[in-house]
Amino acid sequence: MAKPVPTAILFDVFGTCVDWRTCVAREVAAMAKAKGVAVDALAFTDAWRANYSPSMEVVRSGKRPYVPLDVLHRETLVALCAQFGLPLSEAETDNLNFAWHRLDPWADTVAGLNRLKTKFILSPLSNGNVRLLVDMAKRAALPWDTVLSTEVFKAYKPMPQTYLGAVEMLGCKPGEVMLTAAHNADLRAGQALGLRTAFIHRPTEYGPAQKADLGPEGDWTYIARDLEDLADQLGV
Repeated sequence: MAKPVPTAILFDVFGTCVDWRTCVAREVAAMAKAKGVAVDALAFTDAWRANYSPSMEVVRSGKRPYVPLDVLHRETLVALCAQFGLPLSEAETDNLNFAWHRLDPWADTVAGLNRLKTKFILSPLSNGNVRLLVDMAKRAALPWDTVLSTEVFKAYKPMPQTYLGAVEMLGCKPGEVMLTAAHNADLRAGQALGLRTAFIHRPTEYGPAQKADLGPEGDWTYIARDLEDLADQLGV
């Protein structure tokens, strides 16, 4: 039986389309060198990312009004600078916080997206705020047709209004949209709302010691090695 073909494809971005760990650590290391202090850049970056979900959960739980991810990232950064002994000025803090705007794509990302773009509507659906996603796309040549951030819905994934809101803005029904991600939890949330799903293998997103999301953990519509493989499977 032929697999369903979507009208539009939504993409998780951090880890699925771009290599956040290598890129952020590179900027942390450069900043530490410029300040003349010794900092374990990978440990710093891992700690920064480790607070990603907990900081959003305060918003998801209703304990805090919505603020963009740039704000949450900066608050974590300030705390980590104190913890790791990295003294930064306000301007330096702002600059390092924007490292998340300057992430490099995985080797297959741009070519895979350009192939998929010939047949499907493409958009991120990321917890990154709009400015972050636009800056990233311009720098990394990510060929989105539009930019849908959860910021538009003043919520964070996996809150249902983020997925369903994106589907509505694309003028589609849930079954006409496919969520593509390297994270099983993201796909589970989208699938529960009727979206098609595609799992992308990114076994080194968190480095060589990665323990989670090493493979598909659900009955996903497509399972692909990378975005070029997904394009192959979708016939483009």
